[in-house]
Amino acid sequence: MSGSQASVEVLRQHLIDPEICIRCNTCEETCPSHAISHDSRNYVVDAAKCNFCNDCISPCPTGAIDSWRQVDKARPYTLTEQLGWDSLPAQTEVDAGATAETPTEVARIRSVATAGQGGEAFPPWSAAHPYVNLYAPEKPAIATVSGNFRLTADDASSDIRHIVLEFGGAAFPVLEGQTIGILPPGLDASGKPHHVRLYSVASPRDGERPRYNNLSLTVKRVTEDHAGKPVAGVASNYLCDLNRGDQVRVVGPYGATFLMPNHPGSSLLMVCTGTGSAPMRAMTERRRRRIALKEGGELMLFFGARIAGELPYFGPLLKLPKDFIDINFAFSRVPGQPKSYVQDRIRERSADVARLLGDANCCVYICGLKGMEQGVDEAFRDACRAHDIDWNDLRPVLRRQGRYHVETY
Repeated sequence: MSGSQASVEVLRQHLIDPEICIRCNTCEETCPSHAISHDSRNYVVDAAKCNFCNDCISPCPTGAIDSWRQVDKARPYTLTEQLGWDSLPAQTEVDAGATAETPTEVARIRSVATAGQGGEAFPPWSAAHPYVNLYAPEKPAIATVSGNFRLTADDASSDIRHIVLEFGGAAFPVLEGQTIGILPPGLDASGKPHHVRLYSVASPRDGERPRYNNLSLTVKRVTEDHAGKPVAGVASNYLCDLNRGDQVRVVGPYGATFLMPNHPGSSLLMVCTGTGSAPMRAMTERRRRRIALKEGGELMLFFGARIAGELPYFGPLLKLPKDFIDINFAFSRVPGQPKSYVQDRIRERSADVARLLGDANCCVYICGLKGMEQGVDEAFRDACRAHDIDWNDLRPVLRRQGRYHVETY
C-alpha cells in the first residue's frame, strides 16, 4: 500500500558491559560460535555470529556478559562501535509495530530474555536476598581505609593484604560471596579512566567489625601476568599501598548466586587457592560468629598455596577448632617434600567428599586461579567414581539446585 511504513525487524542484541567487565576472557573461551573478541580495552560480541546459546552467561563472574539492547536488526551495534565504548548505550526506541524475526526467532529471543537473568547459575534456596548495583562508576560510594595488614610472611614472594574499608553513613550491604568494584585513580594508556576492578568481600555480612559499617578485602599485589611477564597491576598496587585514612571509590555490590545457604544443617564444601580464600573466609567467619547457636552442618576446606608463608589467614585458620571446620592444606613448593595440590587432597578425602557431594544440604564453592578448575573437577569425578556416583549426572543437578558455585579468574 502506498504511504505505509515498512516494519522494522527487531533484534535483541547481546552486548558486554565495559564498566563491569574485568577482562578475564572467560566469555571468549566459552563461546562456541566465536562471536566474542577483544582488544586491549573492551570485549565485544559480533551480532552476526551470536546464536543466543547462552553458554557464556553462567561462567561470567561479574554479570557483564548478561547485557542486551533491542535494536533494528538491519543496524546492530558494530564491533568498532563496541570497542570504543566506556559504557553501554541507553536503550533507544524501536518501532513498536515492528515485526520481530520468524516465529522461531521470536521464541529464541524470549528464551534468551528469560535465561539472561543470571543464565544457569542459581543461589542456594535459603540464601539471603542480595543487594546489587547500588553504586555505579558515575556515582560511587566513598570508603575510608581503616586498616591495611600484610597477611603473608615478610620473606614470601607474594604480598597479600587484608584491607578494611569503612563506609561511614553510606549504606553498603553485602553478603558472603559478593564482590565490590574498586575505581583506581588516574588514566590508562589511552587517556581514559581506569576500568572497575572487582574483589571478593572477605568479611561476613555484619562486617569485619560488627556495627561499624565496614568490610574487608583480600588483595594480592600483582607484579607479573599469568605468563610470568613483569607487570604492575593497576588496582592491586593501588590498594596494597593505601594508608589508613585514605579514601577509595567503590561501586557495586555485585553477585547474586555465589552465596551461602542460611538454613540450619547446611554444609559447605570449599576449595580455594591464594586470594580465592576471600569468600571462604567470609563464610567461615559468619559460621564462627554463630557457633553458639548450634545450627549444625559441616565445614570442609581445601586450601592451596606454594608454601605456608604465602597462604592468607594461615595462622587464624590453625586456631579454629577441628570439630568446627575440617581443613586440608595443600602446598606445592615446600623444599624436600613432594608437590601437593588441592585436587590431591580431595582424592585423599574421597569418602568424605563423595558423602558431602551427595548431601542435599551441602553447597560447593570453588574460587581461585582458573587453572585449578579442571583439576578440581577431575578430582570430584574420581571421588564420585570410587563411591559409585556418576559425576556427569550429579554436577548438573548440583547447579540446578544452587549447590555448585565456581569463581575462577
